[in-house]
Amino acid sequence: MVKHLLKDNDNEVRVLSRDEKKQDDLRSLHSNKNLKMFLGDVRDKDSVLAAMKDVDFVFHAAALKQVPSCEFFPMEAIKTNVLGTENVCKAAIACGVKKFVCLSTDKAVYPINAMGISKAMMEKVVLSHSRHPYNNHDTTFCITRYGNVMGSRGSVIPLFFEQTRQSNPLTITNGKMTRFMMSLEQSVDLVMFAFKEGASGDICVQKAESAYISTLAEAVRKIASSDIPVRYIGTRHAEKVHEVLLSSEEYLTAKDMGNFFIVGIDGRDLNYIDYESKGSKEKQPAPYSSENATILDKQTLISKILELGLDKKE
Repeated sequence: MVKHLLKDNDNEVRVLSRDEKKQDDLRSLHSNKNLKMFLGDVRDKDSVLAAMKDVDFVFHAAALKQVPSCEFFPMEAIKTNVLGTENVCKAAIACGVKKFVCLSTDKAVYPINAMGISKAMMEKVVLSHSRHPYNNHDTTFCITRYGNVMGSRGSVIPLFFEQTRQSNPLTITNGKMTRFMMSLEQSVDLVMFAFKEGASGDICVQKAESAYISTLAEAVRKIASSDIPVRYIGTRHAEKVHEVLLSSEEYLTAKDMGNFFIVGIDGRDLNYIDYESKGSKEKQPAPYSSENATILDKQTLISKILELGLDKKE
């Protein structure tokens, strides 16, 4: 996102995070006078307010994202993903931010783990601030929701390649497990789509392909010309076999935008007596899940991995 925002843009781009090492790496990588680093934490209201003064647009990506870690420390997930998001939302309103785009995850849909539950609550916090009749402000709040970004920090593809280099077995939790797969560029496209098209209260979802983790492992073995074995270690704490980007209820009302879906907010207020309730006669659709999305085969995955340069050691 930083790279995209700095390209052909003379406006100041600010990064607020608590990781000074990654900030220094980013500063050295771009060496751009328009890039400003703010050391702070979304858990701390004052550091968020200081960074957001005179800012027009906010992209909120701060989160604890590792499923097992959040299972053991759920309150830490709440402090960052829920209370931290509330701090960022309130700071955006106080600073007169024009548009706020929050990055969410497929794990927020039908959540079964602490990370997913905290991200689902994060979405609810953002949506609550999008209800302008209850909040006297002009900030537009919208959400993006996506699955696995191929090659991102902590993702499985770099792990598989590292295991092949060390001649260790490829560890797979469940061979039948599927995950949505998207490139880093696609994730940026989704965020920019929400930035340009999202109205207040919208959830924006990109139509994504998916893959079996076992097929992904076979693709890596093929690229690495490796015959090391695959070792199944069992599903980790609170992991789903399949992920969902749109629930059945959301899919029913989602607006098809070509490569994207937009789910608008329920615009009613708490005065339900003012609304006439009519049951929908439409058949409830299946959720948009990694199980029923387009499944990538091994050869396609090989092509994508090579195209993205994910076989290269960082």
